[in-house]
Order: sequence, then C-alpha cells, then structure tokens
Amino acid sequence: MMMQSLKSLRCLLVQSELFWADAEANRHQLELIARNQGFDCDVIIFPETFTSGFLGDAEADPETMDGATLDWMKTLANELDCVLCGSAAIATRQGPANRFLWVQPDGGVEFYDKSHLFSYGGEDQRYVAGTERKVIHYRGWRICPQICYDLRFPAWCRNRDDYDVLLFVANWPEPRMAAWTTLLKARAVENQSYVIGVNRSGKDPRGLEYAGGSIVCDPLGTTVLDLGVEQGSGRVTIELAKVTEVRKQLPFQQDADDFTLN
Repeated sequence: MMMQSLKSLRCLLVQSELFWADAEANRHQLELIARNQGFDCDVIIFPETFTSGFLGDAEADPETMDGATLDWMKTLANELDCVLCGSAAIATRQGPANRFLWVQPDGGVEFYDKSHLFSYGGEDQRYVAGTERKVIHYRGWRICPQICYDLRFPAWCRNRDDYDVLLFVANWPEPRMAAWTTLLKARAVENQSYVIGVNRSGKDPRGLEYAGGSIVCDPLGTTVLDLGVEQGSGRVTIELAKVTEVRKQLPFQQDADDFTLN
C-alpha cells in the first residue's frame, strides 16, 4: 500500500543514558520514553548502539536481524504508527556491524552499516565497516543515515542532490563536544539540508562521559532544537518546504565540485 507523502516530519530525539551490555534493560527504558513522549510522531530516534552502549556488545549476547531487538522495534513501530531508528551491534556473515536500523510501522526495515570505524577507540577491531552510503525514501522524504564518526568525513556525507535530511546517531564523548556541535552545523550549511544529531548522555563503565548535545539544524545551519546535557527527549517538526526554499533561493550546489568516491 502506498503511504501518503508528508510535507512535515514530526521527530522525537531520545537522548538517553544506556545500560552497559543489557539489551533488555535498554529496550524497556526506550519503550517507556517512546510511549510517553512519542505520541503522534512520525520518527523516533534512539542513539548509536542503543541496546549495549558503544562496544558494550562484546560483553553481551549477539544481536541478529531476526532477534529480539528487531522484533521489538517492529512491534512498537506498528503500535505507535511511527518509524523507530537508531544503531545496534548486529551479527552478519562478515562479522559484527554497527548497523543503523530504520523500522517502519508496516514492518519494512532499512539499514546502513557504519562506514568509518573509530580506530582511535578500537572500533575497527570489533566491527566490519560498511561500504554503501544509504538514502532512505520515506513518505516523500529522502533521509541519509550516518553514525557518529562518519560526521568527520564531509565527502562521505556530501549532498548529491539526493537527500533532504542528514541523520546522525552517536555515542560522542564529552571532551570532543565542541567538534560535535561545530561539525553538525557545518554539514547542514554545506549540504543545505536538515541535520539531526542524536547523542547519548551519562557515563559508561570505561569511564567515558557523554554530554548529550543532541540538536537539529535547519538547512541554513540555524539550531531549531537543542537538548542540552542531561538525559531527556525532545520533539521537533521539520518542513520539506524549507529545504526546497533554501536551495532555490541560494542555489550553491550548482557550483559544487564534481567528484565520485572510489
């Protein structure tokens, strides 16, 4: 069945603390937030590795594409009549992947495997890197999902006139928060798209602090939502007409350099 296009997209950003290596506890916590705060939303966005914490899957049972988390996301998305998304460590034939999951109310699933693995933190020793940049088409919107460290690579994120929203989920630590905010705004300005960045909060057992900072920027780089430091959630409505208007009034993309990624 063809779903009606949406001129506006109502989004809930979930900036939660995460239980280390405890998928069931994380699912329970996130479900409570989604049910209490996600009414009438079109998309609910969880952080990176929302079932385990970053690299916490090494101490947990492996997740699969036919396991408990995907079943839970499908059931909840259907009940709430909205998309649920975020990343989780998922077992594949090639090895574990840090996989962004996009689960629709009709049961449809799209995914993107993180391309840029954070070698500084040992992520490349735990996961296999994705090789395909993804654009999800949903109800008239084009959404490009990215995961945390991908944010530092503008060529990978480059708008090729193929998306309206650049969506990042992250476990971005507190000491580098200035870079997080600056880069999110830069990606919005240079790509003339909405940019949504959803980060976690709290502290993990390795001693890393996370300072939230989840924000939404419009296609001019203006911040339209900022969740601050503490655990919480926030709603924002983004407008497709805003993207069209900015690109029409400021047609900078027509002067962009032409290149392809090998």
